[in-house]
This record gives sequence, structure tokens and C-alpha cells, in this order.
Amino acid sequence: MTELSIVEDRVREEIGVRLFTVLAWLPRRRVLRRVYSSHPGEYPVGGEKSVEVAEGWLARCIEGQRPYLGADRAAVREVFADHRLISGLGCGAVINVPVVEEGRTLGALAILDAEGSYDGESVAAAVQAAPLAVPALRAVLREAGEL
Repeated sequence: MTELSIVEDRVREEIGVRLFTVLAWLPRRRVLRRVYSSHPGEYPVGGEKSVEVAEGWLARCIEGQRPYLGADRAAVREVFADHRLISGLGCGAVINVPVVEEGRTLGALAILDAEGSYDGESVAAAVQAAPLAVPALRAVLREAGEL
């Protein structure tokens, strides 16, 4: 999706990123479907994540529509079942930002880099980039019968 590569380019330029994915929220099934990936070998488009293991993350990012900052490996390990793969890619910090349109969560950006790479300023920049993903996520959700 070309629109999402533009989002990745902006995130890379303004924040820095090693691993970037965009996830669509499918509320009927309570899963996140990957619709864009900077690392399709490790994180293929179409892959789905059940978020049952990270209920606190779900409440914060998807339901509460608030960004999540995991600044170190311990925070990444607490939230993500795939933390070993994440670490293997050299990532130890994450920013997740909900993508919201008219009060509805369409999905989330997942922005990862080396441990200690992100802070409050990084989160603020990610929040500013998130609306760029709205058109692509709206199209995905419409196709999935979620809109």
C-alpha cells in the first residue's frame, strides 16, 4: 500500500524506526491484521495477532485510543508474545499509536527501534503521523466488512 509506505517514510525521517508495521483492528473478531510491514519475511502482511495476552495494551491503545511507549526490552517483553523475534531484529523499544477516525479506532501503527530510542517527543511525533494511515485502513476495513 503506497499510502502506508509514505507513513513509514515520515516515521523513519522524524522518529527513526527499524521495524514498522500497520495493523487494522477487526473488532468483531478482536484481532489485529497486519496490512503493512517493513519486514515482510518476519512479519508478513495478512498475519493476525490475537491481543488476548496483552489485555492491558488492548485497553490502552485500541479501546482507550492512547499511545503506548515501551521504552526498553522489559516493557516489550511484558506486552508482546513475539518479543524474542523483536529482539532478534535489534529492537528493544516500541511506540504503538492508535489510528482513529471520527472516534473509531481503525488500527494502530507499530514503530520499533533499539532500546532507549524513544521518549515522549517520539510518541508525540508518532501521534502526528497516525492520521496519514486513515485512508488505507478505512479501505482495508471496508473490504473486510468492518465498516
